Amino acid sequence: MFRVNPRDGTLAALVLLGGVVLNNLVYGSSGPLVLQVALALPLVWRRYAPFTVFCVVAAVALVQWAADVQTLTDLALLVALHTVAARSSRWHTLAAATVLEVGVLLAAARWAAPADRFLTSAAFLTAVLVAVAVTGVNTRIRRERAVRLESERDQRARLAVAEERGRIAREMHDIVTHNLSVMVALADAAVFAQRYAPERADVAMRQISGTGRQALTDMRRTLGVLRADEPDASRHPAPGLAQLEPLTAQMRAAGLSVQLDLEGDATAVPVAAQLTVYRLVQEALTNTFRHTPSGTRAAVRVRCDRDAVTVEVVDDGPPARVPDPSTGHGLVGMRERAAAYGGTLEAGPREGGGWRVAASLDLNAREAM
Repeated sequence: MFRVNPRDGTLAALVLLGGVVLNNLVYGSSGPLVLQVALALPLVWRRYAPFTVFCVVAAVALVQWAADVQTLTDLALLVALHTVAARSSRWHTLAAATVLEVGVLLAAARWAAPADRFLTSAAFLTAVLVAVAVTGVNTRIRRERAVRLESERDQRARLAVAEERGRIAREMHDIVTHNLSVMVALADAAVFAQRYAPERADVAMRQISGTGRQALTDMRRTLGVLRADEPDASRHPAPGLAQLEPLTAQMRAAGLSVQLDLEGDATAVPVAAQLTVYRLVQEALTNTFRHTPSGTRAAVRVRCDRDAVTVEVVDDGPPARVPDPSTGHGLVGMRERAAAYGGTLEAGPREGGGWRVAASLDLNAREAM
């Protein structure tokens, strides 16, 4: 059993009421109420079975024509045709329009004699029929286009997230490989020092434990993300906080005035977090360089604490700068990186002009395996 849409029930009631009122005004009587109810009532289910509802209304209209009963509740036919055009296939629309055109000719032949009135009535009703059908088709086209655009937008967003996760996984692989190499070297040193300097062996074992925990943390963040082989990746160490100064120098050489303010002990920040901070700053500065005129100034502030790292990149570019939605994958990737450390990212215009990107990374965050 189909659930009745309140709007369709209201529309059916309005068609019935309007038909009764118009019949009284035009013909001096309301006409057979049962026939008018039969014309309007099927509209209640027009969204669920548009073509079927049209066929039912058309059959009732044929009975009305055969009984030689005139009623303006025939407006239900136009409503049913519009629904078919807006929600059914083009073949159903063509069939419904053809059936209704035949009905127009039959009605004009019976109730619009002589010949001059027949032609005028038939032409007028045909024009109304075509207008209703075209309006319905346009509604369907707009709806289909909106659904397609929404689907394409969601697909682009999913692809952007998947691409960024893959890049993060490749970078994290290098970090974990580095940690394992350090652990192997420390283990060899501990075996050697165990005989000659036991206290150094104890220190080395503790370092192995800390490095292993950090490697496990990195693996949890990338679990489930597949990595494509890239042989060249292992030759290049991942950038960190120490590379922020060369990065800002590179941006200055390109023409963007950048000031870097790095506070706190950067060596206490895990390598994976340093990589995240570096990528956030790199993406923010790149966006500033691409979307602002020459002469724009930017400021990078990074504060390192024991439990968190905060990043802020601001510029004094035009106040009305808005990212292009078709190329907005950078913000998607930045949010993904911040979320990997239990943080969030804010990006938007500043009061008085310019743009601001801010993120806070929780170094104690753990992702469930």
